[in-house]
Amino acid sequence: MDKMQFKTNINCGGCLAKVKPFLDEAEGIEKWEVDLQSEDRILTVEVCELPATEVEGILKKAGFNGELAG
Repeated sequence: MDKMQFKTNINCGGCLAKVKPFLDEAEGIEKWEVDLQSEDRILTVEVCELPATEVEGILKKAGFNGELAG
């Protein structure tokens, strides 16, 4: 299992509620969380054989931006 972190524009509980079904239903994402206290709003995901570009695409479908954090 790989752990990846993304800088996002997920800013509040309402944003979390909007993105939740997309991340929960995505095949390959085992666990995820967003640190709303972080300035970069870091999304941490644990994945099984899912490339970062796929996670970014899932975020985009939900209406959010995500960029792999260095």
